[in-house]
Amino acid sequence: MAAALDTALLDQLTDLASRAAAAILAIAPSDRSPRLKADQSPVTAADEAADAVIAEGLSQLLPGLPVISEERCPDAPALAPDASFALVDPLDGTREFLAGRDEYTVNIALVSGGYPVAGVIAVPARSLIYRGIVGVGAERLRLKPGQGPANAREATPIRCRAAPRDGVIAAVSRSHLDTATMDFLAGFPRARQVAAGSSLKFCCVAEGSADIYPRLAPVYAWDAAAGHAVLAAAGGAVLTPQGTPLRYSGSTKAGLLIPAFIAWGDQTFVAGSRQGAG
Repeated sequence: MAAALDTALLDQLTDLASRAAAAILAIAPSDRSPRLKADQSPVTAADEAADAVIAEGLSQLLPGLPVISEERCPDAPALAPDASFALVDPLDGTREFLAGRDEYTVNIALVSGGYPVAGVIAVPARSLIYRGIVGVGAERLRLKPGQGPANAREATPIRCRAAPRDGVIAAVSRSHLDTATMDFLAGFPRARQVAAGSSLKFCCVAEGSADIYPRLAPVYAWDAAAGHAVLAAAGGAVLTPQGTPLRYSGSTKAGLLIPAFIAWGDQTFVAGSRQGAG
């Protein structure tokens, strides 16, 4: 995986995420009525359209690479703990999509040895792409859904900002804010919360518009891996509440459930700031 991971591959993944974003936007409002999956989460024709684009694209781009997608999790292959694979959420933030908000995303991540090494996040309603390769860097593109990265109107390198002395900005879940997260944030005097749906919260920390994103309730790996990669490429870190690096492994849905994490921008901020994490 590492030898093949380069900017050309990132461009191809970007093109794939952009085409998936266009597939979402092509679904008429009258066709967006949700159905409930077995876990009671909503799914729409837009989720399925984006998933079909990504599944076909990855099979051609990276033949033989195992792919775990939220929409095809029951068919996920059995994987060794150190396997390389792709993690996909074709439409992250379905609730925001159905509510008419512009915060839903398309997530594509490449994982190797338990850690995300590259990620692409499309924000279809905002014509934005966030992307990065860990150890290389991250950037934000202004790109019309359906177009390739060569057509980007703007390409801006992004980097986590230095942590402020006070007045921390915390990205929090719009739909899943829980008591444990609120208790954690109580340890940061004058912290300001910015609510958003989907993996967009990782992007806020990566571009320096937020400092921290705590998620102290369970979440699935496909919701986090692409944002984890973009944030790490921008200089941040995603850790367990105990301060260890967050790993990704397992191929069953239960094995892909992450109990909790904290996404940090400025890593020098971490040591003295985990008092509320438990």
